[in-house]
Amino acid sequence: MRFVGMRDGHRVDVGVLVPAGGNGPAPSVARLTDVDDFYADLAGWTTRARTLLASPAPGTSTPGALGPGALGPGTPNRVALGPDGPDGVTPYRVTPNSLAPNSLTPNSLAPNSLAPDGVSLAPPVPAGARILGMGLNYHAHAAEIGSAPPKRPPLFGRWTASLSVDGTPVPVPPGERGLDWEGELAVVVGARLTDVDEDTAARAVFGYAVFNDLSARRAQGASAQWTLGKNADRSGPMGPVVTADEVGDPAAGLRLITRVNGEIVQDGDTSDMIFSIGHILSFVSRTLTLNPGDVLITGTPAGVGYVRTPPRYLVPGDVVEVEIDRVGRLRTPIVDASARP
Repeated sequence: MRFVGMRDGHRVDVGVLVPAGGNGPAPSVARLTDVDDFYADLAGWTTRARTLLASPAPGTSTPGALGPGALGPGTPNRVALGPDGPDGVTPYRVTPNSLAPNSLTPNSLAPNSLAPDGVSLAPPVPAGARILGMGLNYHAHAAEIGSAPPKRPPLFGRWTASLSVDGTPVPVPPGERGLDWEGELAVVVGARLTDVDEDTAARAVFGYAVFNDLSARRAQGASAQWTLGKNADRSGPMGPVVTADEVGDPAAGLRLITRVNGEIVQDGDTSDMIFSIGHILSFVSRTLTLNPGDVLITGTPAGVGYVRTPPRYLVPGDVVEVEIDRVGRLRTPIVDASARP
């Protein structure tokens, strides 16, 4: 299953993606509940979502076509996403595997655009979530920067305010030559973790998302701490959360590709990680308690821009895409600083 955030004013709800099927309705999102309620009862809400996707509406044979209230009081209403939206809304073109591989068609969804009831997409994580990034976690990336593999996970933090969604333009901050790309696999925690072992931590993963850890290198290098360079406006585009059962174990290998204007600039595999996901989550849990909805960004493979000769950065007019097997594709246009919020 694939979950997205839905922003309505200051409120963010979580919805499940309902793919098109046969002659059924266009792809849509079925609203579930407030993002905090969702992570407070993951088991309950994922069960309801599976029921929704498996059950046809009365008088039809189309799975996922339930009407409002079909699962009980306060349960989903469907929000269509696509070319039939309100006047003045231009659907954002996506590829078939942007959100739901093998179930979508180009132009069928409109990430970050208005839906008929005025809702826009948002990262499906709580406002208070901890977003933890890995500074170095691929053997090939360590080799390209001339560094020995770290002995312990090198972690930094992002704020949720830096997150964005597929299709959101990301501005280059003033004084930067551009932004650097870092295609990554994000992990969403599904259980409370306090001082747990690696196996327990690995079993607590709720799902995965495509992430681009866009980095302002001058700001990042201005201090021994990376916080500023890793929190530029909208610099953390994140895709829908895909449940762990659909993705499998990343240690077995998921191909991760980053493209800039269609050119492949990163072509890695999650089997090249230095530290396993279970190891990192266990390591973190010794110091701070992780909660459902917290996010771990697991590091980037070789091919980043700043190590190239000459260095290469994303500048206004560029489009960067990150694609991960079984997880999806994330597309981000780069714009100038005048587009900052």
